[in-house]
Amino acid sequence: MSDLRIKPFDFQAAVARAGLRPDGMPRTAPVAEAAGGGFRTAMADALKNVSQSQLQADSLQRELTLDNPTVSVEQTVMAMQKAQIGFQAALQVRNRLAQAYSDIMNMQV
Repeated sequence: MSDLRIKPFDFQAAVARAGLRPDGMPRTAPVAEAAGGGFRTAMADALKNVSQSQLQADSLQRELTLDNPTVSVEQTVMAMQKAQIGFQAALQVRNRLAQAYSDIMNMQV
């Protein structure tokens, strides 16, 4: 049979790997964000894109109202629909985040 030996448990190494201080409390140093910038950056970029699509739809709608021959009704309607879908998606994400926060705050510890 093979000789099986169990190494002693290194508590300090386990605490360090978990990102805790030796007393078990979380480290106060900020955690490095993910390579892409993290959730905050992704959410900010998504909101900027929604805002830009809404501004573009408003601009096309204004140009159509002023009878600009280079702007078509189809193009304007498509831009308005894209802006509406983007806004609804952002609204759903916000609602889900608010619900998740509320659920976490109401958890029993």
